Amino acid sequence: MLIARLITAAVLLAACIGAMFLLPPTWWSVLLLAILLAAGYEWSGLAGRGPGARWAYCIVLAATAMAILWVVESAADAATGKRVEHTIYAAACVFWVLVAPVWLARGWRLKAALAAVAGWIVLVPAWLALARLQADPLQLLLVLGIVWLADTAAYASGRAWGRHKLAPRVSPGKTWEGVAGAAAAVAVYYVTVSAFAPGQPWASGRAGMLVFAGVTVLSIVGDLFESLMKRQAGVKDSGSLLPGHGGVLDRIDGLLAALPFAALLLRQ
Repeated sequence: MLIARLITAAVLLAACIGAMFLLPPTWWSVLLLAILLAAGYEWSGLAGRGPGARWAYCIVLAATAMAILWVVESAADAATGKRVEHTIYAAACVFWVLVAPVWLARGWRLKAALAAVAGWIVLVPAWLALARLQADPLQLLLVLGIVWLADTAAYASGRAWGRHKLAPRVSPGKTWEGVAGAAAAVAVYYVTVSAFAPGQPWASGRAGMLVFAGVTVLSIVGDLFESLMKRQAGVKDSGSLLPGHGGVLDRIDGLLAALPFAALLLRQ
């Protein structure tokens, strides 16, 4: 299992970085569309929908996502496209900052209409953010690095020193020590990026602190939120597409919450 997990992680990381830097925007968006479809299929499955309803939901997600991207990129003037784009990101941020914490605290269950709306807000803005942030692939890679590092550090420090549960009813394995480890690792990453990436002015000073701290916190919220969905569905993983890792949602849960926030700040 460990070998399969490591091989899958290495292949995914290499493919992601290579595509990010080498693919033109159109093909990058198409690649992301495949990920959106897989994530949508898994999300609908966690909500208890059958295969037919799951595919229908995926089609709606893909159609609306592409329609939004077309509106953003073909608007009569850049300002209009940017307003549409920022509105999508802002809606997602409202969900993750205000709605998701209450959802986690109260343990709301996914039901038909609620599942459809929540899934759209969770998946489509993150897809749009990932598609648009590729305009500066180095910037996007640095942002993704925050989430990846926070997740890895939280896991490692939680395993080593975890004693105080973060959200025992949602994800018993996550601890406050893991959160502290993630914060410490991201702080070191912030200092490093600030020093060695002078071409990224957003990554230093107060703006950098806001981006790095916000992305870190929201990635944890996204992780917890997906854990709640899986717990309510009675499954360990969201799917089985990725050997050793489970489903697509299991790999992108933190990104779903963090990317719209990052794009809202960086896509000016």
